[in-house]
Amino acid sequence: MGEPAPQMTQPAGVGPAAKPTPVILLVDDDEITRIGMAGRLKRLGYRVIEAVDGSAGLTAIRAHRPDLVILDWMMPGMDGPSVCEAIRADPELRSSQVVLMTAHDRPEQIAEGLSRGADDFLSKAASKQEVLARVHASLRSSALVREIERTRDDLDRSHKLLSAKQHELESELQSAAAFVRAQLPLPGMPAPGIAMHWAYQPSLALGGDLFQVCPWGPDALGLYILDASGHGVAAALRAVGLMSFLREDNLLKAVGSFDPGAIVNEANRRFPLTQDGEYFTLWVGRLDLESSRLSYATAGHGGAFVHANSGDSRWLASASLPLGFDPDSTFDSVSTQLQPLDRLYLLSDGIYEAPSSTGELWGRARLQATLEEHHASTLVHSITETMATAHHWLGGDIFPDDVALLGLEIQDRSTTHKGRA
Repeated sequence: MGEPAPQMTQPAGVGPAAKPTPVILLVDDDEITRIGMAGRLKRLGYRVIEAVDGSAGLTAIRAHRPDLVILDWMMPGMDGPSVCEAIRADPELRSSQVVLMTAHDRPEQIAEGLSRGADDFLSKAASKQEVLARVHASLRSSALVREIERTRDDLDRSHKLLSAKQHELESELQSAAAFVRAQLPLPGMPAPGIAMHWAYQPSLALGGDLFQVCPWGPDALGLYILDASGHGVAAALRAVGLMSFLREDNLLKAVGSFDPGAIVNEANRRFPLTQDGEYFTLWVGRLDLESSRLSYATAGHGGAFVHANSGDSRWLASASLPLGFDPDSTFDSVSTQLQPLDRLYLLSDGIYEAPSSTGELWGRARLQATLEEHHASTLVHSITETMATAHHWLGGDIFPDDVALLGLEIQDRSTTHKGRA
């Protein structure tokens, strides 16, 4: 077989980029054999590096990372199979393509060479055609291995980058979750004669069910609980936006009063249904601190419950659409009288819709019964035990939906009831 025809070159910047010339390391202590084989390989168009023994060959492999290594079997000191073993033992070199060159091709010798790390054999007496065929085959294998290595390295880099981004995202989510949680009220005494405690557990790092208890003017508390449809970052950001609207200073500008019906009507106008179908449900209340009279309005949210000290219970909700479903909807305020030691609970539907292992929901009736059962205990104990009972029903720690449970107790002003808070 004759030598390959010279390749036509193209001007720089024209046509596909030229592939690099394959590099072959030839390791042979016999100078005549080495020079002859090197000349043959060079005439085939390859770049050839030469080494005079096994030790020098290992050094050259580490320095040049050739595409193919052709090793003489018989060499002083470290012979060809020993070099193969050293290559396979080195994680940086083990994927190298190695051909053992020998004057003998007995089956037992071939078996030993393969078992010690050789990929193929080449007889010193091989014809030009055989040399070309075996070298081409070995270089194809080497190219495939190198491509696999590059793909692996790319995947490793991508994985490291993804892990770093994931860590960064988790850190940002934790910061965002801390910010959202900081928007919630501090448990304790939001106003004289009012005790408060709450539990909050979003289904993800960020939740879209938020609530607040804060002064609305000098003689009233504003109360609300909202639920942004969906979960995660988008729902939480939308929920914080609605919380900003419900701030005392903003309500005075946007609504002009603290009437719950007027507030919900304005919220309905400002927070329409999104193009993706996302919406809010909202319960808003105003508690007069002097008379303990509660006025409230709701837009699709049924999460308010009063357990009176007399033993009666009632849900504070009315049939209504969520915010933004109908811009022409009107929402009216409703009033109810609270008495000393009555408890008002604001809650998300995530707590009573907690499923058991069989899929049965905990339900409003069980939630109500649990809160009533613990009415004689402190408010903190009532909230804590109700959450524990919900977890027990769920049979796990993570609710499928955001869970919020807030309790307020009207304290008896004629006596002290610090122990109940």
